[in-house]
Amino acid sequence: MSSPVRRAILTALLLRTGQPVGMTELSDLLWDSPPESAKANIRSHLTGLRRHLEMATPGLSRRIKTCRGAQSGYEIDASPDEVDLPKFALASRQGRSCLARGDIDGSVTVLEGALALWRGSFGQDLPMTRWFDAHSTGLRNARLDTYEDLFTALVLARRTEMLSYRIETVIAETPYRQRLWELLAAVYCVQGDSAGALSIIKRCRTVFVNDLGLDVPPSVEAMRNAALTWDGDEALRLVARYASHPGVLGSRAS
Repeated sequence: MSSPVRRAILTALLLRTGQPVGMTELSDLLWDSPPESAKANIRSHLTGLRRHLEMATPGLSRRIKTCRGAQSGYEIDASPDEVDLPKFALASRQGRSCLARGDIDGSVTVLEGALALWRGSFGQDLPMTRWFDAHSTGLRNARLDTYEDLFTALVLARRTEMLSYRIETVIAETPYRQRLWELLAAVYCVQGDSAGALSIIKRCRTVFVNDLGLDVPPSVEAMRNAALTWDGDEALRLVARYASHPGVLGSRAS
Protein backbone atom coordinates (compact mmCIF):
# COMPACT_ATOMS: atom_id res chain seq x y z
CA MET A 1 0.00 0.00 0.00
CA SER A 2 2.28 2.75 -1.31
CA SER A 3 -0.06 5.75 -0.89
CA PRO A 4 0.30 7.64 2.42
CA VAL A 5 -3.30 8.83 2.07
CA ARG A 6 -4.61 5.27 1.82
CA ARG A 7 -2.57 4.25 4.87
CA ALA A 8 -3.92 7.32 6.67
CA ILE A 9 -7.52 6.46 5.81
CA LEU A 10 -7.09 2.89 7.05
CA THR A 11 -5.35 4.12 10.22
CA ALA A 12 -8.06 6.68 10.92
CA LEU A 13 -10.78 4.07 10.55
CA LEU A 14 -8.90 1.64 12.81
CA LEU A 15 -8.43 4.34 15.44
CA ARG A 16 -12.20 4.83 15.38
CA THR A 17 -13.13 1.14 15.17
CA GLY A 18 -16.88 0.64 15.48
CA GLN A 19 -17.70 4.29 14.78
CA PRO A 20 -18.68 5.81 11.44
CA VAL A 21 -16.30 8.54 10.26
CA GLY A 22 -18.05 11.13 8.15
CA MET A 23 -16.59 12.42 4.90
CA THR A 24 -16.11 15.95 6.26
CA GLU A 25 -14.46 14.64 9.40
CA LEU A 26 -12.24 12.33 7.38
CA SER A 27 -11.15 15.31 5.29
CA ASP A 28 -10.21 17.22 8.43
CA LEU A 29 -8.21 14.25 9.73
CA LEU A 30 -6.23 13.86 6.52
CA TRP A 31 -5.50 17.52 5.78
CA ASP A 32 -5.07 20.53 8.07
CA SER A 33 -6.44 22.59 5.17
CA PRO A 34 -8.51 20.19 3.03
CA PRO A 35 -8.34 20.87 -0.72
CA GLU A 36 -11.53 21.47 -2.69
CA SER A 37 -11.11 18.02 -4.19
CA ALA A 38 -10.82 16.33 -0.75
CA LYS A 39 -14.03 14.30 -0.97
CA ALA A 40 -13.33 13.12 -4.49
CA ASN A 41 -9.76 12.21 -3.47
CA ILE A 42 -11.03 10.23 -0.47
CA ARG A 43 -13.50 8.26 -2.61
CA SER A 44 -10.73 7.48 -5.10
CA HIS A 45 -8.32 6.39 -2.37
CA LEU A 46 -11.00 4.26 -0.69
CA THR A 47 -11.49 2.43 -3.97
CA GLY A 48 -7.75 1.82 -4.15
CA LEU A 49 -7.61 0.80 -0.48
CA ARG A 50 -10.37 -1.76 -0.94
CA ARG A 51 -8.56 -3.14 -3.97
CA HIS A 52 -5.30 -3.52 -2.01
CA LEU A 53 -7.09 -5.20 0.89
CA GLU A 54 -8.83 -7.60 -1.45
CA MET A 55 -5.52 -8.49 -3.10
CA ALA A 56 -3.99 -9.12 0.33
CA THR A 57 -6.84 -11.31 1.63
CA PRO A 58 -9.95 -12.13 -0.42
CA GLY A 59 -13.02 -10.74 1.33
CA LEU A 60 -11.06 -8.29 3.48
CA SER A 61 -12.24 -5.29 1.48
CA ARG A 62 -15.79 -5.91 2.71
CA ARG A 63 -14.66 -4.92 6.20
CA ILE A 64 -14.83 -1.27 5.11
CA LYS A 65 -18.50 -0.34 5.25
CA THR A 66 -20.16 2.63 3.60
CA CYS A 67 -22.62 4.24 6.02
CA ARG A 68 -25.54 6.21 4.70
CA GLY A 69 -28.21 8.39 6.25
CA ALA A 70 -27.64 10.45 9.39
CA GLN A 71 -24.38 8.55 10.09
CA SER A 72 -23.08 8.78 6.54
CA GLY A 73 -19.42 8.06 6.09
CA TYR A 74 -17.21 5.00 6.42
CA GLU A 75 -16.62 2.46 9.14
CA ILE A 76 -14.28 -0.51 9.50
CA ASP A 77 -15.68 -3.78 10.82
CA ALA A 78 -13.05 -5.02 13.29
CA SER A 79 -13.27 -6.29 16.84
CA PRO A 80 -10.91 -4.93 19.54
CA ASP A 81 -8.98 -8.21 19.68
CA GLU A 82 -8.09 -7.83 16.00
CA VAL A 83 -6.40 -4.43 16.42
CA ASP A 84 -3.10 -4.00 18.24
CA LEU A 85 -3.92 -0.66 19.86
CA PRO A 86 -6.92 -1.78 21.97
CA LYS A 87 -5.02 -4.94 22.91
CA PHE A 88 -2.03 -2.84 23.99
CA ALA A 89 -4.21 -0.44 26.00
CA LEU A 90 -5.97 -3.31 27.79
CA ALA A 91 -2.73 -5.16 28.58
CA SER A 92 -1.09 -1.95 29.76
CA ARG A 93 -3.96 -1.29 32.19
CA GLN A 94 -3.91 -4.88 33.41
CA GLY A 95 -0.15 -4.78 33.95
CA ARG A 96 -0.39 -1.53 35.89
CA SER A 97 -3.16 -3.03 38.02
CA CYS A 98 -1.03 -6.10 38.77
CA LEU A 99 1.82 -3.84 39.79
CA ALA A 100 -0.38 -1.75 42.09
CA ARG A 101 -1.72 -4.77 43.95
CA GLY A 102 1.72 -6.34 44.37
CA ASP A 103 1.61 -9.06 41.69
CA ILE A 104 5.08 -8.17 40.41
CA ASP A 105 5.75 -11.27 38.32
CA GLY A 106 2.28 -11.08 36.77
CA SER A 107 2.87 -7.44 35.95
CA VAL A 108 6.14 -8.23 34.17
CA THR A 109 4.48 -10.91 32.05
CA VAL A 110 1.52 -8.75 31.02
CA LEU A 111 3.57 -5.62 30.33
CA GLU A 112 6.16 -7.51 28.27
CA GLY A 113 3.27 -8.82 26.18
CA ALA A 114 1.83 -5.33 25.77
CA LEU A 115 5.11 -3.85 24.53
CA ALA A 116 5.71 -6.81 22.19
CA LEU A 117 2.74 -5.52 20.16
CA TRP A 118 4.80 -2.51 19.08
CA ARG A 119 6.63 -3.11 15.81
CA GLY A 120 7.76 0.45 15.23
CA SER A 121 6.84 4.05 15.91
CA PHE A 122 3.24 5.05 15.28
CA GLY A 123 2.81 7.63 12.54
CA GLN A 124 5.52 6.56 10.14
CA ASP A 125 4.58 7.42 6.54
CA LEU A 126 1.36 9.12 7.63
CA PRO A 127 0.41 12.74 6.83
CA MET A 128 1.71 15.06 9.57
CA THR A 129 -1.64 16.67 10.28
CA ARG A 130 -2.60 18.04 13.68
CA TRP A 131 -4.91 15.07 14.26
CA PHE A 132 -2.32 12.41 13.50
CA ASP A 133 0.35 14.36 15.37
CA ALA A 134 -1.84 14.41 18.49
CA HIS A 135 -2.43 10.65 18.24
CA SER A 136 1.27 10.01 17.66
CA THR A 137 2.18 12.01 20.77
CA GLY A 138 -0.47 10.31 22.90
CA LEU A 139 0.48 6.80 21.81
CA ARG A 140 4.18 7.50 22.23
CA ASN A 141 3.57 8.64 25.81
CA ALA A 142 1.39 5.60 26.52
CA ARG A 143 4.17 3.32 25.29
CA LEU A 144 6.76 5.13 27.45
CA ASP A 145 4.47 4.95 30.50
CA THR A 146 4.22 1.20 29.96
CA TYR A 147 8.00 0.90 29.73
CA GLU A 148 8.29 2.73 33.05
CA ASP A 149 5.77 0.35 34.64
CA LEU A 150 7.66 -2.65 33.26
CA PHE A 151 11.06 -1.39 34.42
CA THR A 152 9.58 -0.67 37.86
CA ALA A 153 8.29 -4.24 38.11
CA LEU A 154 11.62 -5.68 36.95
CA VAL A 155 13.57 -3.67 39.53
CA LEU A 156 11.18 -4.73 42.31
CA ALA A 157 11.55 -8.34 41.18
CA ARG A 158 15.35 -7.86 41.23
CA ARG A 159 15.43 -9.08 37.63
CA THR A 160 18.16 -6.65 36.67
CA GLU A 161 20.18 -8.63 34.13
CA MET A 162 20.46 -6.48 30.98
CA LEU A 163 17.94 -4.08 32.53
CA SER A 164 20.32 -1.11 32.50
CA TYR A 165 20.77 -1.62 28.76
CA ARG A 166 17.01 -1.71 28.18
CA ILE A 167 16.48 1.48 30.17
CA GLU A 168 19.39 3.22 28.41
CA THR A 169 17.78 2.38 25.06
CA VAL A 170 14.57 4.16 26.05
CA ILE A 171 16.45 7.10 27.59
CA ALA A 172 18.24 7.56 24.26
CA GLU A 173 14.79 8.03 22.71
CA THR A 174 13.41 10.31 25.43
CA PRO A 175 16.11 11.75 27.71
CA TYR A 176 13.90 14.07 29.79
CA ARG A 177 11.67 11.53 31.55
CA GLN A 178 12.99 11.67 35.10
CA ARG A 179 11.42 8.35 36.09
CA LEU A 180 13.70 6.51 33.68
CA TRP A 181 16.80 8.07 35.25
CA GLU A 182 15.57 7.13 38.72
CA LEU A 183 15.00 3.52 37.63
CA LEU A 184 18.39 3.33 35.92
CA ALA A 185 20.14 4.53 39.08
CA ALA A 186 18.06 2.06 41.11
CA VAL A 187 19.30 -0.85 38.99
CA TYR A 188 22.88 -0.06 39.99
CA CYS A 189 21.91 0.44 43.64
CA VAL A 190 20.13 -2.92 43.77
CA GLN A 191 23.18 -4.56 42.19
CA GLY A 192 25.39 -3.00 44.86
CA ASP A 193 27.19 -0.74 42.38
CA SER A 194 26.98 2.63 44.13
CA ALA A 195 29.63 4.17 41.88
CA GLY A 196 27.58 3.20 38.83
CA ALA A 197 24.45 4.73 40.36
CA LEU A 198 26.25 7.98 41.17
CA SER A 199 27.60 8.13 37.62
CA ILE A 200 24.05 7.82 36.24
CA ILE A 201 22.81 10.59 38.55
CA LYS A 202 25.69 12.82 37.41
CA ARG A 203 24.70 12.23 33.77
CA CYS A 204 21.09 13.01 34.64
CA ARG A 205 22.13 16.29 36.27
CA THR A 206 24.14 17.26 33.19
CA VAL A 207 21.21 16.57 30.85
CA PHE A 208 18.66 18.47 32.95
CA VAL A 209 20.94 21.45 33.71
CA ASN A 210 22.45 21.85 30.23
CA ASP A 211 19.34 21.15 28.16
CA LEU A 212 16.50 22.36 30.36
CA GLY A 213 18.10 24.68 32.90
CA LEU A 214 16.64 22.54 35.70
CA ASP A 215 18.23 20.88 38.69
CA VAL A 216 18.21 17.10 39.07
CA PRO A 217 14.66 15.90 39.89
CA PRO A 218 13.99 15.24 43.61
CA SER A 219 13.25 11.56 43.00
CA VAL A 220 16.65 11.11 41.38
CA GLU A 221 18.32 13.05 44.20
CA ALA A 222 16.68 10.67 46.69
CA MET A 223 18.21 7.77 44.79
CA ARG A 224 21.58 9.50 45.13
CA ASN A 225 21.25 9.35 48.90
CA ALA A 226 20.53 5.62 48.70
CA ALA A 227 23.63 5.13 46.56
CA LEU A 228 25.82 7.13 48.96
CA THR A 229 24.74 4.92 51.87
CA TRP A 230 24.97 1.68 49.86
CA ASP A 231 21.31 1.06 50.73
CA GLY A 232 19.78 -1.20 48.09
CA ASP A 233 16.65 -1.73 50.20
CA GLU A 234 16.05 2.02 50.30
CA ALA A 235 16.41 2.12 46.53
CA LEU A 236 13.71 -0.55 46.29
CA ARG A 237 11.44 1.42 48.62
CA LEU A 238 11.87 4.50 46.46
CA VAL A 239 10.97 2.52 43.35
CA ALA A 240 7.98 0.92 45.11
CA ARG A 241 6.46 4.36 45.73
CA TYR A 242 5.77 4.59 42.00
CA ALA A 243 3.68 1.42 42.17
CA SER A 244 1.23 3.29 44.46
CA HIS A 245 0.64 0.34 46.75
CA PRO A 246 2.07 -0.06 50.26
CA GLY A 247 2.13 -3.85 50.04
CA VAL A 248 4.26 -4.16 46.93
CA LEU A 249 7.49 -4.93 48.75
CA GLY A 250 5.74 -6.90 51.46
CA SER A 251 4.10 -9.17 48.90
CA ARG A 252 7.53 -10.11 47.56
CA ALA A 253 8.84 -10.92 51.02
CA SER A 254 5.92 -13.03 52.18
